[in-house]
Amino acid sequence: MRPEHHEGTGGGGLLVPMAWLYSEYIADEVLETGDLMEPTTLEYRAGRDALALTIFLSDGAVAEELPAARMDELRLLTAYGAAWRRWVCARLEALERPTAPAGVADPDLALARAAWRWLEETELLAADLDAIGPPPWEPVGDEEEDNEAQVWTPAWQLGLPLGHLAVHLY
Repeated sequence: MRPEHHEGTGGGGLLVPMAWLYSEYIADEVLETGDLMEPTTLEYRAGRDALALTIFLSDGAVAEELPAARMDELRLLTAYGAAWRRWVCARLEALERPTAPAGVADPDLALARAAWRWLEETELLAADLDAIGPPPWEPVGDEEEDNEAQVWTPAWQLGLPLGHLAVHLY
């Protein structure tokens, strides 16, 4: 979004990524309302980025409170991990087609790509639910329990369920 200028053709001013910033604002509001995670954690950032990316790629944020239909759409989009990842990749690829004049990058798309890169390349330590204890149908053995299992997973795999749950609680 270019600042408005009344003289000439726009003046070549700073491009402001308003669509991305507003998507992040909405994602923050939804996550803070759910009160699921401290805002200073990496897990919170993963949830915010996953939710902001979903909002941005699903035709952007709306100007007022999120309507019920939009919340249902966000609930559906964030419900399935593998399908969400394919959807994000397809939408980012579709948006990469040049729509701006040559040499002018879309700042919203640049921030969305950076968020996606962070979500894919950053690995966070996840809880290994199998390490809590054996299921009741498995026999308890004399296995070594000195080393607790640690599972590293891409940030989006933790952020997406967090965003999904926050949307349900909103």
